[in-house]
Amino acid sequence: MESKMNRLENKVALITGAAKGLGEAIARGYSREGSAVVISDIDLDNLKKVEQDLSESDAGILALGLDVTQEEQWKEVINTIIERFGRLDIVVNNAGIGTHGNIETTSFDGWKKLLNINLDGVFLGTKYGVEAMAMNGNKGSIINMSSIAGIVGDPELLAYSASKGAIRLFSKSAALHLAKNKTGIRVNTIHPGYMNTDLIQLVPDPDEMLKAVPMDTFGDPDMIAQGAIYLGSDESAFTTGSELVIDGGYTAQ
Repeated sequence: MESKMNRLENKVALITGAAKGLGEAIARGYSREGSAVVISDIDLDNLKKVEQDLSESDAGILALGLDVTQEEQWKEVINTIIERFGRLDIVVNNAGIGTHGNIETTSFDGWKKLLNINLDGVFLGTKYGVEAMAMNGNKGSIINMSSIAGIVGDPELLAYSASKGAIRLFSKSAALHLAKNKTGIRVNTIHPGYMNTDLIQLVPDPDEMLKAVPMDTFGDPDMIAQGAIYLGSDESAFTTGSELVIDGGYTAQ
């Protein structure tokens, strides 16, 4: 009997913000499904720990420092991936930060810093991901991490909501361009709800917020990894410009 092929076998994936949280969970999920995984972050200590944990992967693991706001670093990382693996099939633009603040309390410097990381980083990752995938004959999948805060407003997550909403429509625009130009490159977004990660600390009262989640629980990061596996795999070959919402029913209300 033939063994079943892993869902991401023979693919090479780059995941940003992979030192912990959702990015780490996605890296572990991708490795289990047979992808060569390039993990990147500015947190080099935790990044090395993830690399060591995944070092026995048959497909390969590579850790690269990356400040997603720096264009030259993006170029260097992409070049290193092409030199090491010969191709790039999947980019998961996950790196981001969150700050708590409303229209009165958010400073202009804080606003600019958050948008620089959350939005400029996704722009650069998508732009240079597409450029690398063109070397594959215009095939690949780009997955941009948005949020439920990119679908519904939150009075105390002003800058974060703005960045995640922008990612949502930026990704649709890029997806349409790539589809209309007959490439095989797809762009989709994932919209996590309240997950058991460090970002849950953005919520002043997590127990109170839990009451607003119809399924009455916070999500596990592996649930997001499963969504990213689907969007990175050939199973989603007809899916582009779409939003995958994983939120326990929060935005259905």
